[in-house]
Order: sequence, then structure tokens, then C-alpha cells
Amino acid sequence: MNAKNFLTLLDLTPEQLGGLVRRAVELKAMNRAGELFEPFRNRVLAMVFEKSSTRTRMSFEVGMAQLGGHAVFLSPRDSQLGRGEAIEDTARVLSRMSDVIMIRTFEHEKIERFAEYSDVPVINALTDLYHPCQLLADMQTWYEHRGDICGKTVAWIGDGNNMCHSYINAARQFDFTLNIACPHGYEPNAQILGAAGAHAVMQDSAMAAVDGADLVVTDVWASMGQEEEQAKRVRAFADYQVNAELMRAAATDALFMHCLPAHRGEEVSAEVIDGAQSVVWDEAENRLHAQKALLEILLS
Repeated sequence: MNAKNFLTLLDLTPEQLGGLVRRAVELKAMNRAGELFEPFRNRVLAMVFEKSSTRTRMSFEVGMAQLGGHAVFLSPRDSQLGRGEAIEDTARVLSRMSDVIMIRTFEHEKIERFAEYSDVPVINALTDLYHPCQLLADMQTWYEHRGDICGKTVAWIGDGNNMCHSYINAARQFDFTLNIACPHGYEPNAQILGAAGAHAVMQDSAMAAVDGADLVVTDVWASMGQEEEQAKRVRAFADYQVNAELMRAAATDALFMHCLPAHRGEEVSAEVIDGAQSVVWDEAENRLHAQKALLEILLS
């Protein structure tokens, strides 16, 4: 591997992550002021999508354009990946024609193998195991509203999925405590959880997890590829909806986040996601600015 990659939050140091969040805030202010900033003219981002997306595609494509560069979208339908070309071969070719590669796929091992054979930085835009770019946006959003998250308490409610895993890593890197509440059988990966030590703590109920929490976070009960489990998951997660009653158990100034898309009436009530404590729209917009800061680190 000849390039610095961003496959999980652990690929950057806590100091780099803190600087990235602050830089994202600066880039956002510059953008809103109409300041032209194009350090990556004639640079190319290759975007490989094996999973569909709204926010990921828009934020990376718009972000690269705002930085003066260009983004090329590739899906299995219009690339040889969909016809079974070896990941190693695709990595070698794309890294000779682009300056950075973003991949949104299923198995995490696939992106690790791709990065091994790429000569340019590879960004994890989501795998079944991690979603680190979303955490950059979430940490920026917290910073804008509340300042340093160090020492705070965050509650994760719901599935022990890729977002939960990235929150576990964020607790380690940003030095906060993560309380996790999941139904039995839907807990996070034991190895990822164990590596976080006291930073990530399993709780026996959603109410216990949110008790005094400064930030409450959830995600859909059935992620992409799990739709056939929807009915089973609705039953399993019935006591894990983030609603007004649950938010009242958190700190009085607690914020609510959700990576979107959201299913009102399932993992979150409309009252919460559309209420005063919700910062989900700032969170969604900040994908753009946080990823621009990430591209700066990887391409500079």
C-alpha cells in the first residue's frame, strides 16, 4: 500500500481527527461566505458504489466540485466490477487514473483488499462493518452546537451495526463514554466493543443508556440488505424507539442525531426527529464539509 487510507476512524490520530473537525467548520464558513477555494483543480475522485446512497453521493460529488476537482461515479451496472472483475485489478486501474477513491460496499474485507492494491488513498464511504465518514459529520455537528465532546456521554439506541461500530471507535478517538442499548441478538461486534474498554458500555435497556446522556443517536432497525428481516426486527426493537419519553431521561440540553434515512414511527418518533433537540439536518449537511476536510488531509 502506497497511500494513506481512511477505512475506519482509527486510521487517523485523535489530534488529526480534532483538526479535521475544526477545519470542516472553517470550510463550511468559507462556503457560506461564497469564498472560492479550489486547491484540487484537475484532481479526480473515483466513486465506486455497490450500495445506493443519497447523502454519500451528493456530499462527495459536490464536495470535490467545490474544491475545484472532478468526481466520477461508478456503479456495478456501468463498470466491470458488476461483471466480476477482480477487486485487485480494478484497484490497480482506478488508482492509475484518479487521485483518490471512495468506495461504498458490503463486506469490509472487500475495501481492505482494494486499499491493499491501490496506489492512491481509499475512503470508506460505508461497509457492513463501519461508516466512518458519517461520524466525521456527527462530530462536527456536536462541535458546532456544544464544543468539545471529550468527557461527554453519548447513548446509542438500536442495532449494533456499522454506525454503532463507528461510534465505538469515535468514543475511543474523541474520548467520550458511549452507552449502548441493543435488543438481544443485535449487539455490536464483540472484538470492536472489547477494544474500546471503558469508553463503550453495554446497558440493559434504552432507558438506562440515555440516563443523563448529552447526545442520543439511533439508526434504522433494518439496514440495506436486511429488508427481509423487517417484520422480525420490528418485534425485536419495539422497546428501542427514541421518543419524547426516552429523551426526557437524557440531559435537559441533550441533542438527537440520526444518519438518515429515517423511518418515523419506528426507530424514532416524528416528535423527536422534527423537534427542537434534533440536529439531523445540520448533521446531513456536514457530510459535505467534513468530507472536504478529509479530502484535504488525504490529498495534501
